[in-house]
Amino acid sequence: MSQQEQLPRIVSRKTLPSDQAKWVTLKKIEWKNQDNQDKIWEVAERTTRKGEIDAVAIVALLESKNSEFKPSTIIIEQYRPPVEKFVIEMPAGLIDEGETPEAAAIRELEEETGYKVDQVIESSPLLVSDPGMTNANMKLVVVKVLLDDYPSSPKQQLDDGEHIVRRVVELDSLMDELRAYEKRGFVIDARLSHFASGWELANKFGKAAKSS
Repeated sequence: MSQQEQLPRIVSRKTLPSDQAKWVTLKKIEWKNQDNQDKIWEVAERTTRKGEIDAVAIVALLESKNSEFKPSTIIIEQYRPPVEKFVIEMPAGLIDEGETPEAAAIRELEEETGYKVDQVIESSPLLVSDPGMTNANMKLVVVKVLLDDYPSSPKQQLDDGEHIVRRVVELDSLMDELRAYEKRGFVIDARLSHFASGWELANKFGKAAKSS
């Protein structure tokens, strides 16, 4: 953090009338359940959706062309006012109008981290992360970034006022890094935590299967 920057902080928190909201809206859903009972549900909806999908999260797999470093990924640190904490996340972003999820992933990764995608490996089915509260959805896009030597620090393309710290972490050390972040008071984004847990479990049971 430079001498001109300061730690972000919440100045106030108040109820926002729905007619003043710019990015989200609240709606009441009237529905019938399997027992034909009338039910009410409150839901938060994005007002920014341009097509059928809101956003992408990106798993960037960094590989060395010359075996200079172990397979790694990129994580970011970003202050999130709703939780009043710095959150450790995957690179992610909203999809622009007329843009595919894969194109959005390529664009967002370069904007937030400076790294350029060499190959889109796969794109997930449509995903939701908090369906009891919101209809927000996304896709998880896995991309490959090939590098000649150890990851440097390519120039980010951040918007004015946007502060994102990127880090390159070896995949085999990812869960340990997230645990260390938690001890320091950071909050871990669920998508990143689930990916790290999956990687750790795959390695654990994969090694157990080989030794049996």
